[in-house]
Amino acid sequence: MPAAKRGGNTAGKELGRKIINRNDDAERTRTFVQKRRLEKISKEVPKESIRLNKYIANSGICSRREADELIEQGLVQVNGQVVTEMGYQVQKTDKVVFDGQGITPEKPVYVLLNKPKGYISTTKDEKARKTVMDLVANASPYKVHPVGRLDRSTTGVILLTNDGHMTKKLTHPSFNAKKIYHVTLDRKLDRADLNAIAEGIRLEEGIAEIDSISYIEGKPKNEIGIELHIGWNRVVRRIFHKLGYEVELLDRVMFAGLTKKNIKRGHWRILTDLEVNNLKML
Repeated sequence: MPAAKRGGNTAGKELGRKIINRNDDAERTRTFVQKRRLEKISKEVPKESIRLNKYIANSGICSRREADELIEQGLVQVNGQVVTEMGYQVQKTDKVVFDGQGITPEKPVYVLLNKPKGYISTTKDEKARKTVMDLVANASPYKVHPVGRLDRSTTGVILLTNDGHMTKKLTHPSFNAKKIYHVTLDRKLDRADLNAIAEGIRLEEGIAEIDSISYIEGKPKNEIGIELHIGWNRVVRRIFHKLGYEVELLDRVMFAGLTKKNIKRGHWRILTDLEVNNLKML
């Protein structure tokens, strides 16, 4: 009897081990299956996905409701394909295009710089020259770019932003953003030449039509104020050069309604909400 009891205990222990092993196997199986399911879900629903309308709205182009309308009208592309599906999910790595311009879901930033002489208006330079980016390095956590250009010798107001849609709007020839320059010439400007410029000087692109030109009150006759919309390359310098004058100093004091008032040379500030809204309404 005692022997039989010992054998029974042994059999019971063996059965217990088998049950434990089976439970362990079952738990490992469940863990494996759950892991595979999670991997599958992770692939199907990317962690960094975002609704397309929110992506567009975050770029500053429009509201979510307006973004839905743009999507429905087939005006938005994702990775080269037109998307009209409401609720479509995109990732940060996807390329989203509206109106021919790539957009990003970053918060729009608008930096107004009073550019000093000696800086070029590009994001980088192969010759390692100083660029306007050096002056606004701490202005935004996002990468911004100049809206249009001022040549290296020209000073004054220039806008930098990460808003590609706004950049396209302000630099497109059909928009013709209003610009005002303070020009200092190498000699006095004759009244006849001032009138000729007001009538329009012929350049390579055609007649350079300006909005207004005048002597600056209280200044010598070699200091001129000129207002124009055309955006031809170095157009102000070429207008005066055509009549035999050299531009010694060229300062842009206004661009698209934005001035450099209260901004020291080489300094910058962020546009106010009102200024941004005014740009959008232009």
